[in-house]
Amino acid sequence: MTNYKQVLFFGLVFVAGLLRAQESIPSAWPRQSSGWSEFLSVEGGFKVLSPAGLRERADTIPTPLGNLVYHTFHCKESADIVYMVSYCDYPEYTIHQDSVDMLQEFFKATMEQAAFSVEGEIAYQEDQDVLGYPGKVWRINSPKSKSVIRTRAFVAGSRYYAVQTVMMKGESLNPSSERFLESFRLLL
Repeated sequence: MTNYKQVLFFGLVFVAGLLRAQESIPSAWPRQSSGWSEFLSVEGGFKVLSPAGLRERADTIPTPLGNLVYHTFHCKESADIVYMVSYCDYPEYTIHQDSVDMLQEFFKATMEQAAFSVEGEIAYQEDQDVLGYPGKVWRINSPKSKSVIRTRAFVAGSRYYAVQTVMMKGESLNPSSERFLESFRLLL
């Protein structure tokens, strides 16, 4: 598999996991109390503040590299906003935080496929170190669903993380979205 095809393939794995996670989120979860609490995933190696308990879903995606397990933790605070943290461990030597050129292609392919999958457009993107690791932030506007997806993604070692909020367009400046995205931390 050529380098570009391999990067595009990894982007598609991410989007497939994202779409499966979004399909599994109940549309009518009851609203939780207004108090936020810390959610901790030892296996995922992270913690994050959340307005409601996060539920986990793991999807096994068959690939030419073997089965990849895409983990998604999610909650729905109201009908207008969903919070998600996803991660996937890639096989050694296929993607790594030190592979700068490959990561640029990987993030580009991931953003483009994510926008395509929701019939949206990339409204904003920026390279950004996330917790000291190479990453990217982006925003996708989906006119069809009238929603906005904010993503903060990075690679630590060979593990890909994506921290996201999905909300109705009128809620895109919601301070809760920023609070969730900013609270994400890796466990040391």
